[in-house]
Amino acid sequence: MARAIWSGTISFGLLNVPVRMFSAVARRNIALREIRESDSARIKHRRVAEGTDEEVPYENIVKAYELSPGQYVPLSKDEMAALAPEKTRAIDVQDFVDIEEIDPMYFDSPYYLGPADGAEKAYSLLASAMESSGKAAIARFVFRNKEHLSAIRASDGVLTLTTMRFHDEVVPPSDLDDALPDKKPKVAKKEQQMAEQLIDSLSTEFEPNGYRDEYREQLLSLIERKAEGKEIVAPQAEAPKATKAPDLMAALEESIAAVKDKGAGGGRKASKPKGKAARGKAKAKSSSRSKAKAK
Repeated sequence: MARAIWSGTISFGLLNVPVRMFSAVARRNIALREIRESDSARIKHRRVAEGTDEEVPYENIVKAYELSPGQYVPLSKDEMAALAPEKTRAIDVQDFVDIEEIDPMYFDSPYYLGPADGAEKAYSLLASAMESSGKAAIARFVFRNKEHLSAIRASDGVLTLTTMRFHDEVVPPSDLDDALPDKKPKVAKKEQQMAEQLIDSLSTEFEPNGYRDEYREQLLSLIERKAEGKEIVAPQAEAPKATKAPDLMAALEESIAAVKDKGAGGGRKASKPKGKAARGKAKAKSSSRSKAKAK
């Protein structure tokens, strides 16, 4: 059974809905230890004072802000605690917005919200109203001693909460100096049409289970082969060469031809409908789902 990692109340207007929060992500990281190569002795990291070999106990360590090299403003644990956000149990809804208006760069970690005992009806009411409106709730709440901005959404009767980055945490393109071009190079109309055609030919419905962590699979395979005593020969990887401007059209034409050949062999899915067709399909799905619920 899933274990709640936080509990509180969604509050907006005079409506309060007690909820429990569950992690929506299962981390699949592979834990690797640090060892000495010669004898496999485990490596341990110690906290030592700079310039000495003296290990410093954790209780003697304080946070500090470095004003200039070697000059610090120390902050005690009590001083830091005084600044900590009030530990409320409220998810305070600030606004409702169209989810399409939120740049994905603001999204951070996803969670599920489930109803607390006895709050099932209020939870279902909120989820149904939000799903019908197509809106996301922008809210604030305190989790793990930090105030978070978050977006609450509803899908198939389930509420999800995704923590968000604050505006000043997202780096604007203007701060990247020379990393991005100052001026847009002139693009020929034919080149853009070909690029759009390539995008269109590669467009399909998004299916999350169609994507795998191939690096993780390769790492597991490598570990298994080494554990069996097999010799590992590292392949020489070469970075793809950038397509030069005069070769853009040729590269686009070859890419489109390759996609068509792959499609002819049954290797591609049907393209995702666009524009009015897509909206019509979405409306039809929504309508049929509403009728099913009504039954």
